[in-house]
This record gives sequence, structure tokens and C-alpha cells, in this order.
Amino acid sequence: MSSAPKHEKNPRFGHLPLSTSGPQETSLTGNALLQTPYFNKGSAFSEEERDIFKLHGLLPTNVQTLEEQVRRAYAQYQSRPDDLAKNTFMTSIKQQNEVLYYRLILEHLKEMFPIIYTPTEGEAIANYSRLFRKPEGCYLDIEHMDRIEDDINQFGGSDDVDLIVVSDGQQILGIGDQGVGAILISVAKLVIYTLCAGIHPSRTLPVVLDCGTDNEKLLNDDLYLGLRQKRASGEKYDEFVDKFVSACRKRYPKAYIHFEDFGLNNARRILDKYTPKIACFNDDVQGTGAVTLAALMAAFKEANVEWGSARFVMFGSGTAGTGIADQITDAIAQETGKSKEEAGQQIWCVDKPGLLLKSKKDQLTPAQIRYAREDGDWDTKDHNNLQSIIKEVKPHVLIGTSTVPGSFTKEAMQEMAKHVERPVIFPLSNPTRLHEAKPQDLYEWTGGKALVATGSPFPPVEYGGKKYDISECNNSTTFPGIGLGAVLSRTKLLSTSLIVAAVRALAAKAPISNGTGSGLLPDVTDVREISVQIAKNVIQQAVKEDLAQEKEIPTNDADLEEWIREQMWDADYRPLKLVEEHEADTFAKGEAGTASHKRVGNFNGTARL
Repeated sequence: MSSAPKHEKNPRFGHLPLSTSGPQETSLTGNALLQTPYFNKGSAFSEEERDIFKLHGLLPTNVQTLEEQVRRAYAQYQSRPDDLAKNTFMTSIKQQNEVLYYRLILEHLKEMFPIIYTPTEGEAIANYSRLFRKPEGCYLDIEHMDRIEDDINQFGGSDDVDLIVVSDGQQILGIGDQGVGAILISVAKLVIYTLCAGIHPSRTLPVVLDCGTDNEKLLNDDLYLGLRQKRASGEKYDEFVDKFVSACRKRYPKAYIHFEDFGLNNARRILDKYTPKIACFNDDVQGTGAVTLAALMAAFKEANVEWGSARFVMFGSGTAGTGIADQITDAIAQETGKSKEEAGQQIWCVDKPGLLLKSKKDQLTPAQIRYAREDGDWDTKDHNNLQSIIKEVKPHVLIGTSTVPGSFTKEAMQEMAKHVERPVIFPLSNPTRLHEAKPQDLYEWTGGKALVATGSPFPPVEYGGKKYDISECNNSTTFPGIGLGAVLSRTKLLSTSLIVAAVRALAAKAPISNGTGSGLLPDVTDVREISVQIAKNVIQQAVKEDLAQEKEIPTNDADLEEWIREQMWDADYRPLKLVEEHEADTFAKGEAGTASHKRVGNFNGTARL
């Protein structure tokens, strides 16, 4: 990430509402300024700023740089005894100084990513009520649906929120139902959006839909902060979600909504309901599918596999598995002109009941039913054993989202390698202890023929005197750029073609495709530039489909990239300009952002960031 001062960014687009050039206006002084995370610079306030904003006596004398602050904060971070303590420390930094928080992570991205996100964030969520110190975001509960509009309205005017992440907490990061603690997954996703795509952190809103919980440990915990009742479902649940979406559309008509960690029976159903109506996204369904599809595009280019003839086996057909299958179906249809029904015939889905068959429809979710095969085709064949299914289907691609460790056996992988020249094998279950196979084993079992990507980080594999990078199918390389494109274009909807456009941008950056390495996906450390390219593709496709509502979007590639970069928030201190209270908008008054406690009444001003 560039550390160039804001005033050096391209001035041609400095007039845009989301421009990050020039000074930031504020009416705050003294302690009020120091207690506003998006303005606070701590010891980095200059002498001139200390004069203007009445900070003398409130800070130590020595003026320091952001780099010096990062060094000190990193030393403090390293002194914490375990990962959860480090996670809690990072939360405290974020609540004090947003620029320092994001810069610290960006300087140590690979090290800190597992701390601020999975797997450590899962532990923080599980202990949310016990670690609770300060509320952050919007808490809605199903027993007070009449308050939803008022509660949502507290976070700004119609132009103040660009992105909303919402979770009902039913299926959090592989650890199940976490009730009200789900607010932290919404917060964490928004952090990733800012880190990886420059979404303005003070223009986002994390939300939890508290529907109760079926987690007995939480229900029996005296310190639990959510509704202490069984999780609601059915018509009441649907009404709750609908009232939330309606309130968001009414208050923030341009905001992009990201659904996160909803349960298996609700995730796809909710996405299907609202996709034709609003710009929305579900990372568990679409994000996992998109990043996997990008890795497949790179693998197919390397292996000379045609989309129209490729055969796929999905081992694990829950939310992630069917989401990937849906993305593959869309890609086949777009690449070949086949109908989605025809494209779906190239995919065999396996789950707990074995191969999905039409006779088992009562055991299948709506997302699974579309992939169920005819029973007659398998009457005399073993459809409960992965090796037998592979022997029959002869797949080019095997994707695992089963969370069954070791399920990709040596015999099954050798069977796959008998039938195709370059087997594409993606054990995507995470965390690492749940992976279907180790990459090293896959190379050895297939004689080095396999093309591999995983759901968790793995070191490079050495085989036959060569070293092979193992790409992680990390959603964080994908969903932030899609969101950035959606926000900047103000797209009315997020159509399938916009997601495929994003996938193409990601696939084009794969090291194996451009001769810079052996990985099927680019590294997460390059994610901000990747996000620019993804956003560009999304915006161009939105314009092409007449979905973009933003005016005067550049048509030239170079100009569009600069237009995008100008509106991406960077973790750098910007100059501050003192304005009178009556001249200040909500941002200048310190009332923006998810942690604000000052928002009351109706706001209609647009914050210049």
C-alpha cells in the first residue's frame, strides 16, 4: 500500500464525494478530537495541529511519525501472551486510532490476518459476552421489530453509509450458532473490506440480527448479552429479515448489503429472494464460489481443459459447496452458451447421504435439489463411496468442502489421476485440521500431475526437484473488490455477470497464468491492486448492463483505475482543517462510523472523506 500523503493523489478526481485528497474538516478540538478514532493521530499530531486544535497538555511533547507509532504498537502486540489476547489488543487500537490500526495490520498482513479474522476471530466471537467492553455496530432483535427503522436511522443520513454487513449468527466460521456475538463477524468483514479494497471505515455499518440462539452454552451463560431464547424461524424470522432490508433501503438507498454466516436453510433462500431487488451479496455462497472459480480458470488454462467438456465432483454440498457449484454452472453457461440446466449436468454433488439423488429430495436443501441426479443412472453403481464415484464420473475437478479430514484418500486420488492428464484437486475445508488432504500428499499420489489450491494456508510443496506454491482460496482476494465496484458504481443489482467479470480479473492475476510463479491465485499481500482490477471489471460490466447509477464514470481503463484509487481509503494521516460547528457535517462533528455514540435525530449531510 502506498504511503503517499493524500494531497499528492491525482487531483482530477478530487471533487468526488468519496475523494481522499486534501484535508479533512472537523469542528472537534481537545479531548473530543483525541477520542474520535477516525481523526485521532495521537502522538503524531504536528506542532501546528496541536496549536490549532488545543492539544497542548493533552499529549506527550515529542511529535512522532506514523511509522514510529507502528513500531511501538507492534512491540505491544508481540508482548501479548496468546492469539486471543492479540485480537483483543487490536480491537482496543481500532477503537482509539483507525489509521494506526489499519497501518499496523498492513505492515504485518500475513502475520495478523489469522488474528483479526479466522481462526482467532471465531474464538473472540465465541467469547463475545465475556470479553465485551464497548458496543460496535447496530444490534437488532426479533422481539422488537417495531424499532428497526429507528435503530437503523441512528447511523446517518441517506448518503452516509455505503456498505452494510449483516449476520444472524447461525453458522459462524465453522463454530456454529453464536447468537449476538455475530456482530463481531460483521465488524471483521468490514475490516477486510477496508484493508483489502479501501472501503471508507467510517461509512460502513455492521449489523447483527438477534433471533435468539440454539447454543445451550450461551443460553445457560448468565453473562450472555443476546436474547436468551431459542432461535426463531418461519414466518416471524422472514418478517424480521424483510423489515431489516426494507429499513436499510429506505434509509440508505445506495448502500450495498453483504449477508454473512446465515444458516444452511436460510443463506441461499435469502440471497435468492433479494438478489433481483437490491445490490446484495453472500460471501459464503458467492465469495467462496468466485475465488474457487478464479482458481479453476487458471488451472484450466494450464491444463488445456475446455469448460464445455469438464466434469466436476463436489465433495461436500452445504452452503459453500452448492455456492461453488452455482458459480461453476454460471461460468459453463457463459463460456459455452449452454442453459444452466445443461451446465449443471456437468457437476456431481456428494454430501452426507452420498451422491445427491432425486429420490432423496426430502433430505436435500433447495440449493442441493437442482444438482440431484436420476436414480436410474446409479441403480447398479456404488454412490456412497468417493473412490467409486470418481471411477464412474472420471472428473477433471474434485472440490472438497466437507470438513471431513483425510477424505481424499490415496486410492481415490490415484483413481482420478488414471483418467485425466492434470487432475484439479481443491481441498477447501478449513481450518487446517479439517482439510480433505495435504498438498504434499496430493502431489506424491498423482505423480506431480495435480493442480492444487486449498482453503487454508500451506507451505510450498517440493516434488521432483521443483517447488510448487500452494494457493489459498481466500475470499479476501475477491469479495472486497466486488464490494468496491458495487459501491463506486452504485449498481442497482449485483447480477451474475458482474461476479463473473470479477472472477476474470482475479484469474488474470494468477502467477501460473502470467508466468510469475506456480500459484493458481495471487497472494493476499497484493490484494489492494487486485481489488482495483476487480472493481474496474465490475464497474464496466455494471455500466454495460445499465445497472450503474453513478454518473460520469470514466470509460478509459487508465482513467477508471485512477478514479477508483482516488476513492479508496488509505491508512495515512491526512491534514485536518478546523471549521465552525454550524459548518460541520456529521463526519466533521465526529458522528460518523460504527462506534459513534453521538448519532441522534435525522442527518442529511454527505460526509466528505
